[in-house]
Amino acid sequence: MLDREFYHGGSMGTRSSEGQWDLPRAREGGVGAFFLSVFIPEEYYPSRFETKQSLRRVDHALRQLEMNRDQVELALNADDIERIRAQGKMAAVLDIEGSYDLDGDLGVLRDLHRLGLRSAQLSAHNWNQNYADSCCSKPEWNGLTAHGREVIREMNRLGMVINVSHSSDETISQAIDVSDVPVVATHHGLRSVNNIPRNMPDWLLKKLAAKGGVIGIQIGSEFNYPREYAYITAERKKTFWDTSSIPDRVRGKTIYQVDELVAPQFPMLGAHVPDSVMMSVDDWVAVVDRAINLIGEDHVGIGSDFDGGPTLARGMRDTRDLPMITEAMQRRGYSEERIDKFWGGNLLRVFRQITQEQS
Repeated sequence: MLDREFYHGGSMGTRSSEGQWDLPRAREGGVGAFFLSVFIPEEYYPSRFETKQSLRRVDHALRQLEMNRDQVELALNADDIERIRAQGKMAAVLDIEGSYDLDGDLGVLRDLHRLGLRSAQLSAHNWNQNYADSCCSKPEWNGLTAHGREVIREMNRLGMVINVSHSSDETISQAIDVSDVPVVATHHGLRSVNNIPRNMPDWLLKKLAAKGGVIGIQIGSEFNYPREYAYITAERKKTFWDTSSIPDRVRGKTIYQVDELVAPQFPMLGAHVPDSVMMSVDDWVAVVDRAINLIGEDHVGIGSDFDGGPTLARGMRDTRDLPMITEAMQRRGYSEERIDKFWGGNLLRVFRQITQEQS
């Protein structure tokens, strides 16, 4: 989120004809609270611009929140979410996707926490951190290093969500073991549905749930519908996590030149695919159903990833069409309680536990 505004200007409070998300469309879709994810792409890593870019993006996010304070407010804990919602506004939990610092410096982490960051991805998007392996790069550490465990313990102490989406299986498993509180996969899929490294195997999903964690099912077809994934991959001639060309493209560039290089990809849209291979909303809810049958309704939620590139189900335009998912769940006979847990109840429970257990 906010990539469009950072690179091209404008306000998230203004309805846009581009992308999949802004505050007016989110409100129409029934959104009351959300992870406001600032994204640090791999293009900023080779020259070690990731920390500067994190500070720029957090500053931009906070200015966007202030600009739209009549519609949305930053939430630092679960009580904030409930208070903000009672005022008729949307609540935003600040999250970072990608690396805030490849070395995982604890001082930088604490600085970002003071600015309002309450959730951070454990691996550097699809690249390894210098302390944690990613899903989609050659393993360097077989999971976490000793310092990676220190990062997790400090996040526990601060009361921050440990976001394991994009992490390797070993990193996720070890993070669950080290953390005193549940971990969350904010936008993930099931490897038993689509066998790609970006998705989670059943044994690991069960381990995450046993510790009280929640998986957010990513809303796109490339995670959840093998036929459409195969079609899109063939059209692109590479997997969606392939970043092998980045070092050569950014070599010698300033951070502002990197901005210019990556700006055209935002907002990051889904692929155009023919109806004959397109996932339906019911197909997508079938994946949610599989996860619930595997680990229970207390551990599964929405993952969305709007403007992060998901190819939406047939008939879905953007965040306005989230009610189509509820309708598909009702067709499956889901109770109102189960639907409420999926739409945020489970994440709110875990967020309350994480933010209230800080020392």
